Amino acid sequence: MKITDIKTAEASGHGYSTFVKIQTDEGLEGIGECIHGGDGCSRLIENMAGIIKGENPLEIDRLYEMIRRRYLFNGGIAGNAVTALTGIEIALQDLAGKAMGVPAYQLLGGKFRDRIRLYCDCHAGEDDSPESYAVRAKEIVAMGFNAIKFDIDDAKSPYKLDTYNWSITPGELGQMVDRVAAVREAIGPEVDLAIDMHGRYDIFAAIRVAQALEPFNLLWLEEPIPPENIDAMREVKRSTKTPICAGENLYMRGGFRDLIEKQAVDVIMPDLPKCCGLSEGRKIANHAEMYHIPFAPHNVCGPLGTVASAHCCASIPNFLVLEWHWVDRPHWHELVVADPPLIQDGYLILPDGPGLGVTLNEEALKQYARDDRPFF
Repeated sequence: MKITDIKTAEASGHGYSTFVKIQTDEGLEGIGECIHGGDGCSRLIENMAGIIKGENPLEIDRLYEMIRRRYLFNGGIAGNAVTALTGIEIALQDLAGKAMGVPAYQLLGGKFRDRIRLYCDCHAGEDDSPESYAVRAKEIVAMGFNAIKFDIDDAKSPYKLDTYNWSITPGELGQMVDRVAAVREAIGPEVDLAIDMHGRYDIFAAIRVAQALEPFNLLWLEEPIPPENIDAMREVKRSTKTPICAGENLYMRGGFRDLIEKQAVDVIMPDLPKCCGLSEGRKIANHAEMYHIPFAPHNVCGPLGTVASAHCCASIPNFLVLEWHWVDRPHWHELVVADPPLIQDGYLILPDGPGLGVTLNEEALKQYARDDRPFF
């Protein structure tokens, strides 16, 4: 079997995703999804296609390395080129599974679990009040989720005195604590609660927030400072009982090495359809397991990328929870054909069909296609 063509489509969702279709001379196709690859992602994938056309699509890791090494001086270590490569890798996993008649998790060594626990990203309340956050939290828990996340960074906070300064005022801190307190009271002690700061604060602010939130027994505090200074992240972690989580903006094993080996966080969160793909993601998880660090992937993809991440999560022992970011976008469920429904009571039911085990609904996807961009 040989690769004959690679096509792309771009569609809006959380931002937009780039979908990858790999075709072969035997009529089999594989579909992948990557995200946050920038406006040039489709063009990058088209260029990468020329490197592996005519190759055997079952040799996933070799093809991955062929492309990555060719792009070594053009973003093959981190950034948009890696994201484009990730879309290709996920499509190859889907194709290989279909060719062999096995689910993608089987290609990764088999599964530890049949369903993947999700946490629902609730974003925020309808307004800035703690009461609004509490109402939102109750709505999501009523849908069956036993883990949720809220954002508490607020560039438009009336208490913020300087939009460029990464420090925090007493008013901002009080506003954050009030919102978290309201959510915790609303959901009770049994539901896991994560809080996101999107890397928008300095180390002094991060420590103050982390310590102030200790009474609320968080699942984690996410990216309280920017990700590039691992030593600073470790200082935040060491200063507090609140678990610290980071990693959505890192790429490949090399990007996670210091984060893991310096034990700078309590939980790692690679974004698999952005930073590496499934095989590399499993290697990152294995590295983290040696340091007893749980693996909780960041995820803002549609159903295809989410299912791809789920196959990786199923294949590793140290999986904690996977993000679901589309609660306010009901068309998420329209974009793939899946039976039974993918999400049930806060869990993603792992498909057992060949490859990713779901079929992309191209007609539904076309309704959200980006103007003037390729569509397969």
